[in-house]
Amino acid sequence: MDTKDKYDKVSKIYDKMEKMMFFNKHRKSLIAFTSGKVLELGVGTGANINYYSKEVSVTGIDFSPKMLAKAKEAIEKNHITNIKLEEMDIQHMSFEDNSFDCAVSTCVFCTVPAPVAGLKEVYRVLKPGGRVFFLEHMRSTNPVINIVLFMMSIMSKFFLGTSMIRKTQENIEKAGFKIVERRDLFFDVLRIIIAEKTI
Repeated sequence: MDTKDKYDKVSKIYDKMEKMMFFNKHRKSLIAFTSGKVLELGVGTGANINYYSKEVSVTGIDFSPKMLAKAKEAIEKNHITNIKLEEMDIQHMSFEDNSFDCAVSTCVFCTVPAPVAGLKEVYRVLKPGGRVFFLEHMRSTNPVINIVLFMMSIMSKFFLGTSMIRKTQENIEKAGFKIVERRDLFFDVLRIIIAEKTI
């Protein structure tokens, strides 16, 4: 079963799983940075949709049709008119170059099968000077913490295709982005990273 199928399978209970996550309280502050034309990467069931200003225009993408169906229900329930959804793989986006002012990623690049390739696609579709606002968990610089993360990753990879030990900040830089801000929220496992397209 590939990652897409795994997320389709858990779509019915994903919102309940999300509510147990301690990082949810940081979503609102992250999305407050957005402006203009926004790309949300891995929109999932729509955990972020209520945090966007009505002044922005949001395109949310996800590779799981069943997760997107949940997000669509949430958009209709909340009468949101400035967010549209598209089924799309981050690694192969159909948008033209320089299409978006900024992008949002909340715990997405732990799951993208080829994360650097996906990040390069994000770089491509952003306008020069555009920023990506990341809330991501990743490998720690503390080897003791990494032992725990490695053990957790065995289960998360099996059930969701999610890695707990990705070097996500390094991957962001490999894709060409300049890190302009970093905040460690839980030791250095959970981080807010603001990255900019420099050219």
